[in-house]
Amino acid sequence: MRGLFARVRRWCTDQRPTVRRIRRTLVVVVAGAALLAGGTAASVAWVRGGADGHLFTEADVPEAPVALVLGTKVEADGTPSPFLSARLEIAQRLFAAGKVRVILVSGDHMNDDYDEPDAMRRWLVDQGVPPEKVVLDHAGFDTYDSCARARRIFGVERATVVTQSFHLPRAVAVCRQLGVAANGVGDDTARRYADRWRISATREYGACVKAAVDVLSGRDPVHLGRRETGVDEALRAG
Repeated sequence: MRGLFARVRRWCTDQRPTVRRIRRTLVVVVAGAALLAGGTAASVAWVRGGADGHLFTEADVPEAPVALVLGTKVEADGTPSPFLSARLEIAQRLFAAGKVRVILVSGDHMNDDYDEPDAMRRWLVDQGVPPEKVVLDHAGFDTYDSCARARRIFGVERATVVTQSFHLPRAVAVCRQLGVAANGVGDDTARRYADRWRISATREYGACVKAAVDVLSGRDPVHLGRRETGVDEALRAG
């Protein structure tokens, strides 16, 4: 019996470092989760504060020289997805109503077989927007890049940003931080695609953290390139 007690004591002694390691790990995990939660909350608050007073309906949005339409998925046949079509519909109506004079479509054209800006342009032209009034940004790989390039490459100083309503506060806040006096109009019609809407809206929390990091870092867009005069020429066109 004495030998059994001795073995039990040794086993308990051997487990003490493991217990301490578990406790330290738990402390690190809890602290990390708290920092993540705090950073997310601060980023969301920054986004909401930056967009406050700059989100409008189509009827109420002030006039601006340019509508900046942010890209999203294009289908395999080259047509805009429902989310993208909804954004383009808003831009087309703003143009028809004289609320904007030029439409800058900014999206992903990373590969030859995937081209958001050209798909957006085709849709707008098919809906009656003059082709000379649609300017393409082929390197709008994310919201930060689209806003940064609108200001630094295309010289846009004032714009109406068009996207879904869950994305709009972040897009407007980022553009304003990067020097574009932006207002925004958001689409809610795509809510009928409930699963995708819910997933995308949930991802906004993480996207707000990325946006805050991007703005704080002041990073260059993935592709900066030379100054382009397409928006200037479109504004000068009759």
